[in-house]
Amino acid sequence: MISLRARQIKMEPTAQSSTGVTVNVSGVALVKIGSDPESVRRAAERFASQDKAIEQFTTEQLEGALRGVVATLTVEELMRDRQRLSDQIAEGIKNDLSSQGLILDSFQIQGITDQNNYISALGATEVERVKREAEVAKINADREIRARQIATDEANLIEQTQLDKNSAAAKAEVGRANAEAEQAEALARAERQQAVLEQEAQNTQARLESEVSRVADANLYKSQKDADAQAYAQVKAAQARAQIAEQEAQAVRLKAEADAEAVRLAGEARAAAISAEADALAKNQEALLAQRALEALVPMMAEFAKGYDKVGNVTVLGGEGASSHLASESATGMRSTFEAVKAATGIDLGAIIQGRAVGEGIGGAVKANWAPPAPPAQRDAPASAPKQAPATE
Repeated sequence: MISLRARQIKMEPTAQSSTGVTVNVSGVALVKIGSDPESVRRAAERFASQDKAIEQFTTEQLEGALRGVVATLTVEELMRDRQRLSDQIAEGIKNDLSSQGLILDSFQIQGITDQNNYISALGATEVERVKREAEVAKINADREIRARQIATDEANLIEQTQLDKNSAAAKAEVGRANAEAEQAEALARAERQQAVLEQEAQNTQARLESEVSRVADANLYKSQKDADAQAYAQVKAAQARAQIAEQEAQAVRLKAEADAEAVRLAGEARAAAISAEADALAKNQEALLAQRALEALVPMMAEFAKGYDKVGNVTVLGGEGASSHLASESATGMRSTFEAVKAATGIDLGAIIQGRAVGEGIGGAVKANWAPPAPPAQRDAPASAPKQAPATE
């Protein structure tokens, strides 16, 4: 069994337009089995006892045809001509349905939507365009009204200006006549007032001259007294500054003399020391040379002793010990050194050392009982000055 009733099929497939925008197209179709024997036979062979298979088959065919047609159109074309879309879909599946004994009575696109608000944006763009056109039209209308108002105001201003000119000319003529009359009256009045003012000016000048003379005399007397007082103060200040400068010069002179005296005394002491040192060198030249020779002797003997640093062991054959032998060697080396110095310079170091030892003993004894002479200030002091205790060292 198979029903020949018409079947309503609703669908909402997803498709992509030619610009790559994904849209959802909702539509409704009305399909049925053809009434001619051939269509009934084909439908009975395909859908006998499978009534719902007709709806499934038709839905698949419609969705496939719809995707194919949408892929060739832009979203704007889809929104602008839905009937064309419906006709193309119906024409595309007509043969496929006829081969199954089916007839598509009608197909309508109910709506087109998208998830990215592309269609809404298109509508918003159109709305904005319409709004802009409306605003431009309103602005143009306001501009025209404003232009007409300006033209009217200009005409009114021209008329008002002409009226004001005429009124001003009339007023000027009247004012000129009034001014001439007032000028004549004012001239007469001014002449009378001038005579009075001239008399008052003469009186005032005489009074001012008298007052100015008195004030000038008083100011002159005061200026002279002020000048005398200022000159007296300047003289006193100059005298005070001169006294202070004289005292400061005296102090500087005294300090310079004291510094010069100190320098002179230091120079004399230094000259005396140099002279004494020169006399000592002249008198004790031999002793000085001997002292320098003795100062050089110690490093010489030290260098001589370094010869034993490299000796590891010393073996002495005979009755004397190692220390006695080394002492004898050192004494022999020292005598050789003294003899070499005497042969080269004529200085007998042995005699000098012996004499220096004796001299140091005598000098130490003399130094213990010797006191320095009194300074010149004490020698030249008057007899009444108290005696100072001798210095000890």
